[in-house]
Amino acid sequence: MRWDELSKRQQGLLLVAASAEVALTTAAVVDLWFRPREAVRGRKGLWWLGIFVQPIGPVAYLLCGRRSRHERKGACRRGCQS
Repeated sequence: MRWDELSKRQQGLLLVAASAEVALTTAAVVDLWFRPREAVRGRKGLWWLGIFVQPIGPVAYLLCGRRSRHERKGACRRGCQS
């Protein structure tokens, strides 16, 4: 389907969804780049691959791929497995 065949509402929704996907992916990439290895659950290399599996990859990393400071001290507040 071409862009001009979409209704204005569909075009707007598509722009919102694309913007959200770009924002989440950017946030995940920046976070993973600067986060130390010991602060990431699992291997960073696998998270790099996973982040680019759209749309679930960035969300999965941001929700489950990061260790909190509290969790690194031995107690996980969300109950996630290491």
